[in-house]
Amino acid sequence: MPASIKADFEVVRRHKVYEAIAEQIERLILEKLKPGDKLPSERELAEMLQVSRSSIRDAIRGLELTGLVEPRQGAGTIVRERSAESSVNPFANALKRRQKRVGELLDFRKMLEPPLAARAATHASADEIAEMGEILQRQAGMLAHGEPAIAEDAEFHYSVALASGNSVVLKVLDILMDLLRDTRERSLQAPGRPQKSLAGHQRILAAIKRRDPEGARSAMRRHIEDVERIVIDQF
Repeated sequence: MPASIKADFEVVRRHKVYEAIAEQIERLILEKLKPGDKLPSERELAEMLQVSRSSIRDAIRGLELTGLVEPRQGAGTIVRERSAESSVNPFANALKRRQKRVGELLDFRKMLEPPLAARAATHASADEIAEMGEILQRQAGMLAHGEPAIAEDAEFHYSVALASGNSVVLKVLDILMDLLRDTRERSLQAPGRPQKSLAGHQRILAAIKRRDPEGARSAMRRHIEDVERIVIDQF
């Protein structure tokens, strides 16, 4: 590894380590690398930053979503060509990338979460269903006091994923929610959005309580589509 590149990195000690990793790699790309250059390997990055290789993978996955890098079979992770449009109008290009990225993330939510809700309808224990109900009670209480209940909104989705009986998906959902964090925070403060979110959650929980997998799947999909419409209107 060339010393000139190694000197561009700092040891990461933040809680959300993959965010800090992504920031450092992005800075390296913008300041020193050119399209077609190969990033250091996962192992080299993990050693330089003193983090796990899974954190490196999470960071690179985020950079792929923003269009800065792409994986190439047999070649590793490569810096992508920046279009002429990005040089002429970087703000417009960044907005377009953000729109596409958010759309793809919400589309992935529609692939991931409805089946989880369906599984929760058949796998959830009585205690897990009770916990979902308590989360929605807190969410309703927050809304009654004019607060958007952002944490409770995410917590409900995590509880459904956990009740699906597959804890591995929690990490995927955590990354997904974090990538959508800014968008979710803004949308949950849009007029009427918090109330729609609570109503959607209540429909999902009602289907899970009656052990109705298809009803839970449909309710979750409808809920995410409602969110999608509100988010798209904000761009």
